[in-house]
Amino acid sequence: MPLITTTAALEAACQRLGTHDFVTIDTEFMRETTFFPKLCLIQLASNAEDVLIDPLAPDIDLTSFFALMRKESVVKVFHSGRQDIEILWIFDRCIPKPYFDTQVAAMVAGYGDSVGYEQLAHDLAKAKIDKSSRNTDWSQRPLSDAQLNYARADVTHLRVIYRALLEKLSASGREPWLVDEMRILTSPETYDLRPEDSWRRLSGRIRKPRDLGILMEIAAWREQEARTRNVPRSRVLKDDAIIDITTSAPRSVEALGKLRSIPNGFERSRTGTEILSLIEKGLARDPSSLPTIERVERKAYNPAAVELLKVLLRMTCDKEGVAAKLIATVDDLETIAADDQADVPALKGWRFEIFGQQAIDLKHGRLGLAVDKGTVVSFAR
Repeated sequence: MPLITTTAALEAACQRLGTHDFVTIDTEFMRETTFFPKLCLIQLASNAEDVLIDPLAPDIDLTSFFALMRKESVVKVFHSGRQDIEILWIFDRCIPKPYFDTQVAAMVAGYGDSVGYEQLAHDLAKAKIDKSSRNTDWSQRPLSDAQLNYARADVTHLRVIYRALLEKLSASGREPWLVDEMRILTSPETYDLRPEDSWRRLSGRIRKPRDLGILMEIAAWREQEARTRNVPRSRVLKDDAIIDITTSAPRSVEALGKLRSIPNGFERSRTGTEILSLIEKGLARDPSSLPTIERVERKAYNPAAVELLKVLLRMTCDKEGVAAKLIATVDDLETIAADDQADVPALKGWRFEIFGQQAIDLKHGRLGLAVDKGTVVSFAR
C-alpha cells in the first residue's frame, strides 16, 4: 500500500482500522537537534492491513488518527511505547487507551529486562528484522523502499507478538500484573513535564538542602529556554554544568568562570549573567518552602542486607519467570533495607506476594538462603 499523504485517505484508513479489536502502532521521529520531536512517519496495522502515514505531507489533517487513538473499543498495541506516547501528547494531548505495551508484557512473561523488538519478532513471529534503515533520516522525502519495508515490519510482526503474549499471560493468569505499569504509561502526569518540575531529573545528584533552591531555578530556566529555542537541553546547558553550578554556588563572574564544566567566556555572556541572577534567587528561597529531597537515610542502610536482597530478587525472578526490573530496582532494595514500611512497589500487591514478604522475612532472619545442587533456594528459619 502506498504512503498515505491526504486527509481523505487517512480518514478512510482510520475508519477501517477502527472496526478491529486492536491496532499495532509505531512512529518514526527525529529529535537530535530539537527539543520537540519531529514526527516523520506513523505506522499502523490491524489483522487485515497495514498503513503508513506521512505526517509531513502538505495540508494533511491528523484528526482522524488521534480519534482512533482515543477509541475505547480498539486496543492500541505498542512496543516500548513511552516515546511514541510522548509525541502524541505533545501534538494533540492524546493518550491512547486502551493501551498494551509488548515490552512490559514480555517482562511479565519471562523475557528479561527491556527485551527488544527484534528478539520478540525472532522468538514469537519467527521473523528477522533488517535494521539497516533504523538510523536513517526519516524527514527526507521520498522515503526509500528499504525504509518503508523496515517501518512496515515494526507493526506487522507486532500483531503476532501481541497475540502470542496475550496467550502466555492468559495461561499464567498474570494479566493483572500489567495494570500498574500500564497505568503509569497512560498517565498524563508522565508526559506533562512542567519546567518548574524539571529539577527532579537531577535531584539525585545533590546532597545539601541549600543546593535545592539553586537547582530548581536553573533547571526551570534551562527547560524553558530549550523549549523556546526548540533545541536539546544540552545545547543550552549540560547536566554536569548545572550540577557544578548548583553545588559550587558561584556569586561572581570570576568564580563562575573557574568551573571546569563551563565553556571559556561563558561567564561573561548574557547567559552567564542570567545564571548568576538565578543563583541569587535560589539562595534567597525560604528553606521551609523547598520540597524534601527523597533519599534513603544512609544511617539505616545496611549494604550486606542489600546484597542478600539482590540474591533473593534474582532467585525470585528465576523461579517466577519475570524480569527483575518489574519487581524492584537497586534503589528499591536499598530503601527496603532501611525501612520495612518503605513506599516502594515491591512491598505492594502482587510484588509483595512473590517477593516483598520474603524480603522482610530475610531482613529479620525468618528466611534463609542456601545453594542446593547449584540453585539458590530459600528456607524458613
